[in-house]
Amino acid sequence: MPKTVSVPHAEPFSGSIVSGREKKRITLIFGVVFGLYLWTSVETESTVTDLIAGLPHIWNMVGQLFPPNWDYVSQVWPKLLETIQMAVIATTIAAILCIPFCLLAARNVTSIPWIHHPAKLFLNALRTIPDLILAVVFVGIFGIGVFSGILALIIFSFGILTKLISETIESIDPQPLEAIRASGGNAFQIIAYAVVPQVLPQFCSFSLYVFEINVRASVVLGFVGAGGIGLLLQQQIAFLRYPNVMTLILIIFFVVLAIEYISGKIRERLV
Repeated sequence: MPKTVSVPHAEPFSGSIVSGREKKRITLIFGVVFGLYLWTSVETESTVTDLIAGLPHIWNMVGQLFPPNWDYVSQVWPKLLETIQMAVIATTIAAILCIPFCLLAARNVTSIPWIHHPAKLFLNALRTIPDLILAVVFVGIFGIGVFSGILALIIFSFGILTKLISETIESIDPQPLEAIRASGGNAFQIIAYAVVPQVLPQFCSFSLYVFEINVRASVVLGFVGAGGIGLLLQQQIAFLRYPNVMTLILIIFFVVLAIEYISGKIRERLV
């Protein structure tokens, strides 16, 4: 006689994979978020009605931007070159300056707490200052020009690079460090033979990434007088020369796109 197997009775499918309690929780979260947005909109007096009322002005301005004035291109290249030069100088100096600070802030390299904790705190504090504020301060000290923009970009790049590279150093394989320490190696030998070989590709990759950021940032810094193509853009907007503005926007767009593409390909090969 064949043996019968009893199959447990399956509960009927209720039509929903989310429980009623979960639905109430999600509804409550959406309600709180919606209320927060509503309160923010009322407090800042920024509503959808304002957006609809401003739409005709947007279309009017877009209409003035076209067609771009291609005769203006010859005046753009010198300032564009200046912008790229600002990014190159700032990135190079920041990449060199950040090396000792990254090593001091990495706890697996600098094991003394009263050194790496203050170093990390200083770098965190430095990153809280926006690049635009730095540019305003340096323009106030050194005057309008490229030099103020370069100084602002150096500090801005320094803050980003130190964070990225110090965290990379802390995540490296500890075995080479321990092996060199156990064999009596000093701090310089540990850095040269255990740290540098492991972080060098990331260091180059992050430096290229910061260079991309600096090219875009230098455009914004020009609005406060820190040189570069941003200064040209600010002047053309002030004189209401919108076809020239459109020419500048298109050139900046394609140049930034090209730099990001080339930099991305190089970083793919490095890492």
